[in-house]
Amino acid sequence: MASLRYGRILCAAFVCGCVGAESSARSSGGTLAMSTGGDPDVLVPSLLQTATAGQVIDLVYDRLADIGDSLNVVGDRGFTPRLADRWTWAKDSLSIAFHLNPNARWHDGQPVRSNDVRFTIASTKDSTLGSPAASVITNIDSVSTPDSATAVFWFHARSPQQFYDATYQLPIMPEHVWKAIAPSSWRASEAAKHPIGSGQYRFVRWIPRAVVELSADTANYRGAPKLSRVIWSIAPDFNSALTRFLTGETDLFPQLRPENLREVAKHPELKTQSVRGLSYIFAQFNLRDPGNHDRPHPIFGNRELRRALTMATDRSALVRSVFDTLAVPALGPTLRAYATTDPNLQQIPFDLPRARAILDSLGWRVTTSDSMRTRNGKPLRFTLSVPNSNQARVQLAVLLQEQFRRAGVQMDIEKLDFPVLAERDRKRTIDATIGQWNTQPSPGAVLGSWGIAGSRAASGNNFGSYENPVFDANIDSALASFDLPTRKRYFSTAYNTIIQDAPAIWIAEPKQIVGYHGRLQLVALRPDAWWIHIPDWSIPRDKRIARDTLGGESSPAQPAGQKAP
Repeated sequence: MASLRYGRILCAAFVCGCVGAESSARSSGGTLAMSTGGDPDVLVPSLLQTATAGQVIDLVYDRLADIGDSLNVVGDRGFTPRLADRWTWAKDSLSIAFHLNPNARWHDGQPVRSNDVRFTIASTKDSTLGSPAASVITNIDSVSTPDSATAVFWFHARSPQQFYDATYQLPIMPEHVWKAIAPSSWRASEAAKHPIGSGQYRFVRWIPRAVVELSADTANYRGAPKLSRVIWSIAPDFNSALTRFLTGETDLFPQLRPENLREVAKHPELKTQSVRGLSYIFAQFNLRDPGNHDRPHPIFGNRELRRALTMATDRSALVRSVFDTLAVPALGPTLRAYATTDPNLQQIPFDLPRARAILDSLGWRVTTSDSMRTRNGKPLRFTLSVPNSNQARVQLAVLLQEQFRRAGVQMDIEKLDFPVLAERDRKRTIDATIGQWNTQPSPGAVLGSWGIAGSRAASGNNFGSYENPVFDANIDSALASFDLPTRKRYFSTAYNTIIQDAPAIWIAEPKQIVGYHGRLQLVALRPDAWWIHIPDWSIPRDKRIARDTLGGESSPAQPAGQKAP
């Protein structure tokens, strides 16, 4: 990767001075510069599918209410007002009326109104948009607007997560910005490149593969954030991103790996926090032919073959080799943090002799001098695509390659820039990939990434096209129940179904290690979104450096403290 070139672009972005009218004042609160490995995929709340995009969106836009650090998803306990300053439940619990804060404004000065709320939900449900969020708001029937300050959500049925579905899933979007644009054109529109939100930070610019910049909305209805500027320094090469953090070019790196901790420890001004994140890593198979989605994949369309590949995988060895003690083997498309997850879910065991026997029975036999399997003259061979910016996934790919080789399976590794991989995932043109879902507080989010709706929607998150109505039905039943043991039973049935179908190899449930400079004063890092409290972070005045003064008097290359050579 041309990492030095991108570093120079970032420095130039800081030096050039004016960052727009919204941040022209020489303020005060300092700049947070973060190292990250990839660009946002799209800056549209209802279309985003990557973590970087989610971070930007969460600071630029607001929801009706915030879930709070408890991450409660049942009822409205723990939720705090945002765009809505209060709400009222109907007696039958089939509707919730949200009253909007009269001081809330879009960043272009227009007031936030109830029609914006209605528009957000209606557009997300529009099939021509193809929103990956559509599959998780199906219980919302519609939104009515009795007046400009009141938005009433109507639900098909009572459920434990009605309030969560209405508030957590989608930030509210401005109707006046988007209504004249056909939903099918949103992704490529100019509006998607210059988002206008209502959050505590305004969008300034996005230079692909270099930088995303936000500035404080000092007149925000929730008050001005403490930090005046937030910048993502994009370095597709992992080592370049790490180096920017170690040398003080950036203040924060949220993707530290175990092997980096020794180097970080050499810099006493750097600190780390381990976050109990809501994420899991998996090797996903594409069950449809990448060249013709109407046909099953010539290899992975076979359930028994997928199970054999899973049996050939020593997941515990993978986790130990790559993550040491900072991860545990994944249980499936779920997390141990969920109260509805049975930690004893039955897994497909590591059994290499049995894997070989199954492959033999399917006609894939070792007949070549290199011990690789063929059937009817065709090799058992496929390509695993990984982001070249993620060292852990590259390491996992190499180890998987060797484990599959022992079973007589040839796996090629394709390293791609993250934006390229994300686009190929979206278009379902890969054989297999190592993915990571940073999921939500609700276990129901699994429908978006593994359910039928997520498979069939144009921009659905179910990139492997796994479909099993038994899985979907049990998740639906779990989400509809108010009784925790019943919810747990339905979820367990769903998880056991998908584990045995093996649309993916469930690899690891990692801890996230966030590295940051000691001059930053952090507020608690929330498990689902460590960045959500950035508006409350601060840099003491006596710890600020040249880049903390808006106006670009210096390059970001100036270190944030003394470093050992």
